Amino acid sequence: MNKRKSDKFSIKKRGQSFVFAYNGIVQTFKNEHNFWIHLAVMFLVIVFGCFLKISTTEWMIVVLCFGMVLSAEIFNSAIEQLTDLVSPEKNPKAGLVKDMAAGAVLVSAIAAAIAGLIIFVPKLLELL
Repeated sequence: MNKRKSDKFSIKKRGQSFVFAYNGIVQTFKNEHNFWIHLAVMFLVIVFGCFLKISTTEWMIVVLCFGMVLSAEIFNSAIEQLTDLVSPEKNPKAGLVKDMAAGAVLVSAIAAAIAGLIIFVPKLLELL
């Protein structure tokens, strides 16, 4: 199999890929209001986690939930952008694709909320 010259490993290209990824996160932050909501909730969870002194294991779960939800929101935003590009006119199938991507965000947010309840409710009940 012949490799093109552009397929060779390059530190510069790897660095550029991080710049592109960072740009994707920034664009999501600038343009997607739901991303702001997720970040606000994340901030509140961090504050409560510090206040309630959750364990290292609980922090790992919380951080994984943050990553899962924020990644799902970024994927959803990318799918919406791509769908609008390939189907600028109203199309039921394009709408379904967008709904399914949004559903994935909802599923991840519900799972994260359940994990949060399992971690935080017992600690809050101890304070009462």
